[in-house]
Amino acid sequence: MQSFPTRARPISRLAALLALAFLAGTAAAIAPAAGSFAEGDDGTIGISGAPLADANTTGRTRFSYQVSPGQTVEDAYVVANTGTVAQTFAVFATDAFNSEDGGYGLLDTGVAPSDAGAWVVFDGGTTKLDILLQPGESKVVPFSVTVPADAAPGDHAAGIVISAVSPDGQVLVDRRVGTRLYVRVPGELQPNLTVSSMTASYEPTLNPFAGDTTVTFTVRNAGNVALGADMIVGVTGVFGVGLGAAVEEELSEMLPGSTRTVTVVVPGVGQWVYLNPYVSMAPKVDPEALNPGPLSVVHRDIVIFVVPWVLLALVVIGLGVWAWIRFSRSRNDRNAKAWIEHTEAEARRKADAERDLVGAGEGSRGVSES
Repeated sequence: MQSFPTRARPISRLAALLALAFLAGTAAAIAPAAGSFAEGDDGTIGISGAPLADANTTGRTRFSYQVSPGQTVEDAYVVANTGTVAQTFAVFATDAFNSEDGGYGLLDTGVAPSDAGAWVVFDGGTTKLDILLQPGESKVVPFSVTVPADAAPGDHAAGIVISAVSPDGQVLVDRRVGTRLYVRVPGELQPNLTVSSMTASYEPTLNPFAGDTTVTFTVRNAGNVALGADMIVGVTGVFGVGLGAAVEEELSEMLPGSTRTVTVVVPGVGQWVYLNPYVSMAPKVDPEALNPGPLSVVHRDIVIFVVPWVLLALVVIGLGVWAWIRFSRSRNDRNAKAWIEHTEAEARRKADAERDLVGAGEGSRGVSES
């Protein structure tokens, strides 16, 4: 049994109440829950619903049928008032869809179903029942699912909903819980998961070997079988060398015709100029689904080029340090060579001066002797 966000219905024409009714929301993704509750001055409103359990169906949390076109299957739903006040519950079926976050959603209460939700009929041939239950009381609600003779093969998703409308101040609030219902029609099954519109961006860090690559892509179930997938998103470099830590995630079930945008951040990717982000998906089906045959792995990749500014800065700094060292060594060598040349020239000058002085002394002695 699943719970729903509430849908408010205004009972006043005041703009404030209309805004409040809008903010109360519409039916969205089903989330696991034991019921929908509201505390008030008159007591607590509580809803509970689950598939009927017997010797062959113990532990069921949803309905799943394999039914050929033109055939009918019968089952039952258990509705319970888990609150502290008597309440009238509406029970009906509607179509399912995938919400933006990938959840299993059901159409709004006022929207008529056109697929499997329209195949469900309760006792008396009605598509909707109103059941009054006292606190703690429960009721078994039989229903049948008749697949039209022209039903397309594949998975058809719906849900059985319990709705309790009650006042919340000056607004009527529709609290809903529901249970998934799958009708799987045999025939030509076409599992087809596609990946498109793939983009990637790179966010560098001070560590040139530890940037983040953000990969975004669109997944579409273009076939007629509900599919999930084991997904790997990573980045490779030149020669296919893995970069960073590839991310492994599970793609939750996508109903036929649904589309989802997925964003994954791959950490620890260095600034290696050439980056090849990729996504690889291994499709899988529900254990209760019809066998669609072999499922092919879906792979898609793109190429982006990253300017390694940090590495370039380090190279420039390194070249600058190297050039400064070379310049300093060259300058020191020139200074040393000039000093040696100066010292040698000074030594020669002194030697020449001493020879000239000695020669002048010997000349003076020769004149005196004569």
